[in-house]
Amino acid sequence: MDSASQDINLNSPNKGVLSDFMTDVPVGPGVAPRTPAVEGLTEVEEEELRAELAKVEEEIVTLRQVLAAKERHCGELKRRLGLSPLGELKQNLSRSWHDVQVSTAYVKTSEKLGEWNEKVTQSDLYKKTQETLSQAGQKTSAALSTMGSAISRKLGDMSSYSIRHSISMPTMRNSATFKSFEDRVGTIKSKVVGSRENGSDNLPSSPGSGDQPLPDHAPF
Repeated sequence: MDSASQDINLNSPNKGVLSDFMTDVPVGPGVAPRTPAVEGLTEVEEEELRAELAKVEEEIVTLRQVLAAKERHCGELKRRLGLSPLGELKQNLSRSWHDVQVSTAYVKTSEKLGEWNEKVTQSDLYKKTQETLSQAGQKTSAALSTMGSAISRKLGDMSSYSIRHSISMPTMRNSATFKSFEDRVGTIKSKVVGSRENGSDNLPSSPGSGDQPLPDHAPF
C-alpha cells in the first residue's frame, strides 16, 4: 500500500477516485461484497428481504434432502414388492389411457365420430354401395358353386366310365360273338400248321432233323 500511495499523483484531476473505489473492497477475508441498495428500498427493507431469501434457500435445501430420502425409501419398497420399471411403465400407460378416455375432449370426439358414422351409414350412397357389394358377392358364390358342381359331375362321369370298362371286358370275352371269333382264329391256325407239316414231308430231311418236331407256335 505504501508503494502504491507513492505512485499516486496528487496533482492529477482523478485524485480521490481510486481511494473511493478502494473503500468498497472488503477488508476482511471471507466477507462477501455488499451490493448497493435496490432503488426504492430502505436498508431495513433490504435486510428483511435478504433474511427471507436465505430462509427460503435453506428450506429448499432441506426439501431436496427430504425428497431424496423419500425416493430412496420408495425404491426400496418397490424392490421388496418386486415391481420392475417395465411394470411401472405399463401401469402409467394404462392410467394415462384411462385418463384420456374419461377426458372431455375424448368423449366429445367419440360422440362426433358416432354421429358421422350414423350419417354415413344412413346415406343413399352407402346403401347403394352395400347392395352392389352384396350382389357381387352372391354372384361370385353362385359361379363358384356352379363350377364346383361341374367339376364333381365330370369326375363322377370319369369314374363311372372306368368302372364300366373294367366290368365289360370279362363280359365281352364270355359273349357268343367273341367265342365265335376265337373259333375262327383257331381253325385258321390249324389249317396253317397242317399245311406246313404236309409241305415238310416232301422236303429232304437234314441229318438228325427227322426226329425233331416242329416248334410249337405261341397261341394266337
